[in-house]
Amino acid sequence: MRYFYFLFLFFAIRSFAQTSEIIQKPIIWNAEREQLSLDYLKNRHGIVQQTAIIKPIMVVVHWTANNSVQATFNTFNPVLLPGRPELRKASALNVSSQYVIDRDGTIYQFLPDTVFARHTIGLNYCAIGIENIGGDKYPLTGNQLKANEKLIRYLKSKYPIDFVIGHHEYRAFRKTKYWKETDPDYFTSKSDPGDAFMLKLRENLSDLKLLSL
Repeated sequence: MRYFYFLFLFFAIRSFAQTSEIIQKPIIWNAEREQLSLDYLKNRHGIVQQTAIIKPIMVVVHWTANNSVQATFNTFNPVLLPGRPELRKASALNVSSQYVIDRDGTIYQFLPDTVFARHTIGLNYCAIGIENIGGDKYPLTGNQLKANEKLIRYLKSKYPIDFVIGHHEYRAFRKTKYWKETDPDYFTSKSDPGDAFMLKLRENLSDLKLLSL
């Protein structure tokens, strides 16, 4: 039944995706991925649920550190995390993200908005992830900036989004009520997508009156 529930979610957003040029590119969502997601919610976030859904209150902006949507899809699509022992010690569930934005601004949706994705320690249970194709070697583009703004405005219209943060800023939440990680020593250092990109994005979204820490 839960498998069909997630299929329903995909079909429910199809009309918006078509009119807003969001390309559906779903990664594998099967019983194993759902169970691992439920286990992650329980073991890492201390949350027990029957379905692996989230109630979004924030958006976390990332970069992929590669130059290809397909390479990102190939990384996220497997259910089990390949390698990366520093993450695998916490869970065998692979990393993923709800959205990916290509360098020309094309928006891809890998998972429905409210389906759990592992992308930010301590905050997965309440955060929608947006990955941007690029990194240190491939600085994010103006088209990506515009696409992030457009997508976040859409998400804000649907959900009570209070925060938009860069992945490199997530540790600022560790001593707040929003942080849910059962191991106080489980965190990593991130640099994506950088202060400059987030400053421009926040300037463009200033009318939304988002919160800051």
